[in-house]
Amino acid sequence: MIGWLVRDIDPLPTTLQLHSVSFSGGPHPIWERFRTLIMQKLSRRFHFRLIHLVLALGVTISLLACTTTQAAPSGPIPAAKVDAPLAAAPGKQTAVFAGGCFWGTQSVFERVKGVLKTTAGYSGGSAKTATYDQVSTETTGHAESVEVIYDPSKITYGQLLRIFFSVVHDPTQLNRQGPDVGTSYRSVIFYTDDEQMRIATAYIAQLDAAKVFPKAIVTEVTPLKGFYRAEDYHQDYALHHEENPYIQVCDVPKIKALKQQFPDLFVEYQGK
Repeated sequence: MIGWLVRDIDPLPTTLQLHSVSFSGGPHPIWERFRTLIMQKLSRRFHFRLIHLVLALGVTISLLACTTTQAAPSGPIPAAKVDAPLAAAPGKQTAVFAGGCFWGTQSVFERVKGVLKTTAGYSGGSAKTATYDQVSTETTGHAESVEVIYDPSKITYGQLLRIFFSVVHDPTQLNRQGPDVGTSYRSVIFYTDDEQMRIATAYIAQLDAAKVFPKAIVTEVTPLKGFYRAEDYHQDYALHHEENPYIQVCDVPKIKALKQQFPDLFVEYQGK
């Protein structure tokens, strides 16, 4: 996903308006609409090579913004002081996180020891608007999210939060992550019960008090009202599209950071 798009062309060729819409640089229909729109509206006014120069420059600038999606120190941040103990017996619990593009969020959590399953999807809005095309309009209330099913006898909720704040995203960026701009890329912890809410709010207060990040954490802590699975082509996207420049620049470093900062929790992932 690249967080910029030349969407509206003013009648005057000197005016281009940049809007925050996400698209996949592949065969997804949003990309096709983007390409057709640009070629149709600009080919009458600009030389063909200039069009490609503008697009390439925009992509380069957007990808460079990925380098700002982690505000944490180079090492792991402090562990949560308030946490649930490891369960005595294996089981399944659910956590839902939103931290920018769900491709990168999923690529991290599916490589965490004790995580049984991850699903990319949408949370924060209604079921009828839980589609990629609608969420990309930034009018649905949804955030790109990842549902994490984990074994509480192997990993705690607090440990998942530590990974979320350490390597998944920058929790100090409001309504954006790097090149992806809009409320669908906001930082949110969707808690499923009072214990998760207690642990999450206490951890944020702990990190802010210790000034772990250069700015205050803006992560929302809100009850989970619904999680809606995203389209099939979004599932394990980073795994199946390693050659994608966005994945190389924005998501591969997160996987490397997970392995470096949490070697005891890192597991290889080859797909479902």
